[in-house]
Amino acid sequence: MGLEVRLYAVCRERAHTDRVTVELPSDGDTIEGLKVRLGQAVPALLPLLPLVRVAVNQEFAAPGDRVKEGDEVALIPPVSGGSGQGPFRLSATPIRAEVVEAAVANPEAGAVISFQGTVRARTGEHQVVALEYEAYQDMAERFLRKIGEEIAERWPGSKVAIEHRVGRLLVGEVSVVIAVASPHRAAAFEACRHAIERLKVDVPIWKKEVRSDGSVWVGVGS
Repeated sequence: MGLEVRLYAVCRERAHTDRVTVELPSDGDTIEGLKVRLGQAVPALLPLLPLVRVAVNQEFAAPGDRVKEGDEVALIPPVSGGSGQGPFRLSATPIRAEVVEAAVANPEAGAVISFQGTVRARTGEHQVVALEYEAYQDMAERFLRKIGEEIAERWPGSKVAIEHRVGRLLVGEVSVVIAVASPHRAAAFEACRHAIERLKVDVPIWKKEVRSDGSVWVGVGS
């Protein structure tokens, strides 16, 4: 049977397509087995397969988990770091920090903290021209909501909003805004830091750094 696998960011570029279909046994295969089949089908993916995670039905899968026909499967390269409405969303247009902050404002808040990530002009010795963000939208927005749920549980009374850009951003543009409102300022600072650190690890948003001397996918290096 055939299983369609979605490709994003550096995987999509290496394969020259955003979807690959691989043949599975009738009882499916493990995640590790799926990776072997992908490497055979698209040799250009072989150097990346040890680095990527696999999402099955928008949840990260373990190497021994099984996939079967009908599953929604995606390769998730290392992330760098929704469009809908609400406090957790991706945006193809410039982010207005005051709008994100307004989403968390409430009479119980003793502090409102906001973080803005911006495109810097240099990385080490490299001159940066622009950043290009790509996302697995449905999963990314769902994981942003999970971060909000984590914060609400860990810092009771806190409200969170996160908006992240996708597409091409020039130097100086805002790539992400995180706003946290909490009854106490210490909780607001801690929760805001937690949000950005979690976002950079698990949310499937990828960043390509366009440099004056070439380009590189952040987290992969090529």
